Amino acid sequence: MTKILVTGAAGQLGRAVLQHLLQTYAIAPADLVAASRNPVSLADLSAQGIEIRSADFDDENGLVEAFSGVDRLLIISTNELATPGKRLIQHKAAVFAAKKAGVRHVVYTSMPNPDKSLVTFAPDHLGTEEAIKASGLSYTILRNAWYHDNYLMGMPHNLQAGKWYTATGTGRIATISRDDCARAAAAVLADPPIGNRTFTLTGDESLTAEDIAARASAATAKPLDVVHVDGDQLAQGLAGAGLPDFVVKMLVSADANVQAGNFDIVTKDFETLTDVQPQTLADFFDARKANLAG
Repeated sequence: MTKILVTGAAGQLGRAVLQHLLQTYAIAPADLVAASRNPVSLADLSAQGIEIRSADFDDENGLVEAFSGVDRLLIISTNELATPGKRLIQHKAAVFAAKKAGVRHVVYTSMPNPDKSLVTFAPDHLGTEEAIKASGLSYTILRNAWYHDNYLMGMPHNLQAGKWYTATGTGRIATISRDDCARAAAAVLADPPIGNRTFTLTGDESLTAEDIAARASAATAKPLDVVHVDGDQLAQGLAGAGLPDFVVKMLVSADANVQAGNFDIVTKDFETLTDVQPQTLADFFDARKANLAG
């Protein structure tokens, strides 16, 4: 029996990975472990027969206990973004704990080209990848592109206003749905590739802001004009909307990364791992018309 543990199981990605393991890849619930800082929130998974464990990334000794007896481990990057450097410390603790616990194979959710990315949290991913490689653990690194789902945060407001202020310039970005990333992670956990591998998960098209706006408009029948601004102007607008400083910096850096061409990556890695095509942004928007309409 192979024991598979998913960290961050209370989050959207973690839950989706577990459901794909159960439904898409027919892994028995008894072979799965769902781990979270708040295991009480996983009662519904326990009811499905999945083992529940507490996993606090600020407690390395506790992580060793949580990872005990686990063959394959998915480390989902934490959401600790407000304090620079803290997330990398957490991730390194998880890697060290996996080594101490005797985990046979680690899967980690990273981001495209963390070595040259302008996104504020890229050093966290690069440092984690380096820690995994230095540990001697068998690994698969999944570099997840920007999610389609991220547009659901700001796009409804943009569509209401009829304008989308962006600092991406003429840059292009190939996004992918969170659920597709979850499916790929489940595929790797169910049957890890031979050797240490790194995959970049993207959609099958790289789009400009105008392309993305056109797809949002088509899904909602609402006009949306793209207004190009520079990074300072975007930061002022986001700060004026009341967003926390670290979020403002993250969003501005993401636009800068698009403009620099660092998100302009299209691969077939998702199809290689899952044998299916990724959901297009147009289809994603069409399935979420009500969310986009706000």
